[in-house]
Amino acid sequence: MNAMGMTITEKILAAHAGRDEVHPGELINVRIDLALANDITAPVAIKEFEKIGVEKVFDRDRIALVPDHFTPNKDIKSAEQVKIVREFARRYGITNYFEVGRMGIEHCLLPQEGLVLPGDVVIGADSHTCTYGALGAFATGVGSTDLAAAMATGEVWLKVPESIKFIIKGKKWNKWVSGKDIILYIIGKIGVDGALYKAMEFCGEAISDLSMDGRFTMANMAIEAGAKNGIFAPDEKTRAYVEGRARRPYKFYYSDEDANYSEVYEFDISEIEPQVAFPHLPENTRPISEVGTVYIDQAVIGSCTNGRIEDLRVAAQVLRGKKVNPNVRLIIIPGTQEIYLQALKEGLIEVFIEAGAAVSTPTCGPCLGGHMGILAKGEKAIATTNRNFVGRMGHPESEVYLSNPAVAAASAILGRIASPEEVE
Repeated sequence: MNAMGMTITEKILAAHAGRDEVHPGELINVRIDLALANDITAPVAIKEFEKIGVEKVFDRDRIALVPDHFTPNKDIKSAEQVKIVREFARRYGITNYFEVGRMGIEHCLLPQEGLVLPGDVVIGADSHTCTYGALGAFATGVGSTDLAAAMATGEVWLKVPESIKFIIKGKKWNKWVSGKDIILYIIGKIGVDGALYKAMEFCGEAISDLSMDGRFTMANMAIEAGAKNGIFAPDEKTRAYVEGRARRPYKFYYSDEDANYSEVYEFDISEIEPQVAFPHLPENTRPISEVGTVYIDQAVIGSCTNGRIEDLRVAAQVLRGKKVNPNVRLIIIPGTQEIYLQALKEGLIEVFIEAGAAVSTPTCGPCLGGHMGILAKGEKAIATTNRNFVGRMGHPESEVYLSNPAVAAASAILGRIASPEEVE
């Protein structure tokens, strides 16, 4: 009897566990290619690491420490947090430490720097580590104690997830629809626990047409459906992205035709409009045509979800020659210094400032209610971020609406949640 084929996720995990095959539900020990932490999660992991009593990390080139949540430091406590991370990086000779001025939002920065690659197993003490699935890697978030053990041993325990296949078919895209809209549409259909501890595998004609930036956005939000990871089969777009960036060898994996999926969903891209997720869950989605009148106080374009150059180009396309509504604060945050510089060279920053937006150095700041755009009681914001839980961006009685960059830019102009077609 022939063995059942494996999914891309199962193949990557099997390879890193030193096995020919793995099956959903199995507990396995896997070798990791990269471990990641930020200024919130690294100090906890460092404290646990010190308890282990080892003299060195497993590989100083395979750990990345990126202070990005409260940086540039917003107060004494955040400065102390970063100091712990900085001193740990120096003590153990960690090569991939990114300080202010060289840093970026971690999930934009690491692919850009060629630190995460196709076929990798990547763990990070941040739930949006699943972003790297866009490259055809297995990437998932872990707790700080798991990260501490991984920094010491180079390994992590995992339960092999079942896989769900999402086929996005068709070639007829509605205007202004992006990867953000596809993933919000999917989460709206299956719910925030619709893929609980499962691998979300994305394929189909529309996915093939999607840019790498769009794929990063989709993989980033797999966690918002409860998934263990999100993943895309690598293709020529993937190869073009990693060539010249990769610092080490990588491998493309593909699902077998007879691989087993717990569920298969099929959607047509022509049915997807720009989406808006209403408070207070990412599953609470509506197409832009059904949003109604929702006035806003703030718009945020950026984050590990939508802070890439393509996102800034789309926002500039909408904002060019327009003015931000006087009742709205528009905050735009490029995902990395390199993206910021590229936006500057293309004249996008000029477009933003002339429109009346504030442009920030890379930071996660407003996304988690940290700094650089906190909401007061009763305020409403539209954001290209990934979460809109109660109090996510500030006061518990504020509201966050999620959208793509084009919708956020149009909304900033009109002072209410709006379609980009309204300002064309």
